[in-house]
Amino acid sequence: MACLLTLKAEIKTLEHVFPKTHERFQVLSASVDELTCRVIGRHGKKHDIHAHITETYSRTPPVWFADTEDPVITNALHTLSTTSGADNHILSQTKLLLELVCPALGVSTPPDLERLLRVTFAQFSQSGRLRHGSPSSADAAAASADDGFDEDDDEEEEDEDEDDLEPDEDMDEMHIEMEEPTAGDKDPDKELCPEHQLALERLRQHHSRELTRGPTTGGSVQATDRLMKELRDIYRSDSFKSGSFKVDLQNDSLYDWNVKIYKVDPDSHLYSDLRQLKDKEGIDHILLNLVFEDNYPFEPPFVRVVYPVMQNGYVLLGGALCMELLTKQGWTSAYTVEAIIMQITATLVKGKARINQGAYKGQYSLSRAKQSFKSLVQIHEKNGWFTPPKADG
Repeated sequence: MACLLTLKAEIKTLEHVFPKTHERFQVLSASVDELTCRVIGRHGKKHDIHAHITETYSRTPPVWFADTEDPVITNALHTLSTTSGADNHILSQTKLLLELVCPALGVSTPPDLERLLRVTFAQFSQSGRLRHGSPSSADAAAASADDGFDEDDDEEEEDEDEDDLEPDEDMDEMHIEMEEPTAGDKDPDKELCPEHQLALERLRQHHSRELTRGPTTGGSVQATDRLMKELRDIYRSDSFKSGSFKVDLQNDSLYDWNVKIYKVDPDSHLYSDLRQLKDKEGIDHILLNLVFEDNYPFEPPFVRVVYPVMQNGYVLLGGALCMELLTKQGWTSAYTVEAIIMQITATLVKGKARINQGAYKGQYSLSRAKQSFKSLVQIHEKNGWFTPPKADG
């Protein structure tokens, strides 16, 4: 409860200091799950940035991603993922973000940033209000790092500490009324079917066990939390619910996804080929394999077609895919797994993919796919990527 109250207080403070009308940094939307904000650069250029607040907050920092490929933004977000302790809190993260981004964009850091340092989370009353004073930044950081607090100690120290605090003129009248956790706060998966709720709970428990073993067990907190969010969003999506595709995690690993694509454009040759394949072999889908690394979402997953064997459709030897968005050059952390799946589906049709009904099935393998993809990237790094005319879609 104390951690949730602290988070809600931080969010309300952030919204108060940086409203939607702020000239430099705007909080566009905020909840205990996600934060969307905007940095205004030179000449009014807008950079939208998102933070997914994970279930391990504030032991781990939020998962940040952006709707831009600007290296100034992406490098700053990577730095935010490496923090620890008090710097994991959303207010500290925001301060660090602006200190990194603003100078790099050639704009001044907003003076309002200092107001965040005047907030201390050490003095919660039983009514759930957060008092604002002007302790040192070190005191504020130490207080915000402690998600829990001893109510008896808090009551004993309240009187003597209150006299020492000098209210800030801009914030001395501000009191944040804390709401009780809603059903959504307690169970964000409530609207999911029981099967998917159980799957997410099993993954959460596995993730918690891995965290207690340390970082040597594979994966990273940042990537795991982002992939948990991705999977939850897919379970909620209309395309998934309509049966366009299905997802299976190999050995319950968030880092190894099998995706079965069932629906393609009914006017395409690929659609007809899939129907023939179903009649001939009982296979009614295209199987993709997506492998994620520890640095996801800052680098793309490796994606390949497992079966059936394809001709055209930008499918390479071994099953790799010729798509710029799957390379470091074309990737942005704003892409979602669902967006990747839908883009691949569209690209297969656009590239006039056909199923090679009589092909040797063993010609697709992970090693061959990686080798052909590596060669592809090297060629395009030298010669660039071909951008088809707008008339082609």
